[in-house]
Amino acid sequence: MELNSIKDAFDRVAKKQKLSSSKAQEVIDLIIQEIEQTSIMISSQPHLDHKIILSEMKQRLHGIAPLSQLEGTQKELNMAINKYPKILDKSFNSDISKAYRNIDFDTHTVSQIIAGHFYRQGLFEIGDCFIIEAGEPESAAAVMRSLFHDMNQIVKAMENRNLEPALKWAATNSDKLKQNGSDIQLKLHKLQFVEILKQGNKDIALNYARSNFHEFASTDLAEIQKLMACLLWAGRLDVAPYPELLSPSNWDVVIKELTRQFCNLLGQSYESPLSVTVAAGIQGLPSLLKFMNVMLGKKQEWQTMKQLPVPVELDREFQYHSIFVCPVSKEQSTDDNPPMMMSCGHVLCKQSINKMSKNCSKTFKCPYCPSDIDANHCRQLYF
Repeated sequence: MELNSIKDAFDRVAKKQKLSSSKAQEVIDLIIQEIEQTSIMISSQPHLDHKIILSEMKQRLHGIAPLSQLEGTQKELNMAINKYPKILDKSFNSDISKAYRNIDFDTHTVSQIIAGHFYRQGLFEIGDCFIIEAGEPESAAAVMRSLFHDMNQIVKAMENRNLEPALKWAATNSDKLKQNGSDIQLKLHKLQFVEILKQGNKDIALNYARSNFHEFASTDLAEIQKLMACLLWAGRLDVAPYPELLSPSNWDVVIKELTRQFCNLLGQSYESPLSVTVAAGIQGLPSLLKFMNVMLGKKQEWQTMKQLPVPVELDREFQYHSIFVCPVSKEQSTDDNPPMMMSCGHVLCKQSINKMSKNCSKTFKCPYCPSDIDANHCRQLYF
């Protein structure tokens, strides 16, 4: 992988730099030691000829040969540094415009996505400024702004260990959260209960549990029982047999879950569409650039392609629907050219089967096994 080779080259440069620095410090320490010893000798024996002492020190410094000692490590460092930019140039294509295609974008939708990204991050002033600069109607952005503003206020409060806004929001949307199968309410009450116990308020914690845990008893009784046992360690939860309750990561998990559920109720994706697009583009760009290097001089053909001629591998997090590429034609399946399973179990696209069977007029051999295939017996697959 290219990133591994870049990291290895960087590590080599860093190692050479440390060796060179260590050697330089070693030589400097020897020189300082000689100077200090000579200084002590001069001050302790004033009757001696200082010129002779300095001459002897000069000979010892020549014996140390600092330049000769530093030359080797410095040369190795310079070689590593000179190679590193070449590896970077080889690994990264500075001109990514070759992969650009003239595609008509809905500028209004793109502007909304960008503004929405800023609002998600709590950068409301930047989002407002972008809306104005892009010439978008402020009324449309105001709705998105207000929705994400509420979410950011809740998240900021939770980061400051204040659960009141989150609990209020969860209570207001309790029915919808239950329909989605979310247990965010219990998680919020659990955090609040633990915070009360950390202060040593056993009675307050017990009253809080009675008021808020009863509705979860039918589904999360074991978890509630564990929380009730923690009443014995009020004010000293650090010695309780449940150390995981004090983990700071609990807050991060609940904040992430609340954000996910908040976006879900808004009909918005949890991940910013802009972030997903950029991340997927970063993964797919190297394949496109390699393809363009092969297609030098065919830029017009690239601009008019309706379908990529090469597969672009993306992580599963960027795959939102099943994709089938016919192993014979190398074309991606479509509604007009769906995947068809043959009687032997292998799958080809419909057009490939039609070509091999002469439009279903005769049987043919499966390209992957010796089975005789009747095209009329092939069944369409639905992913």
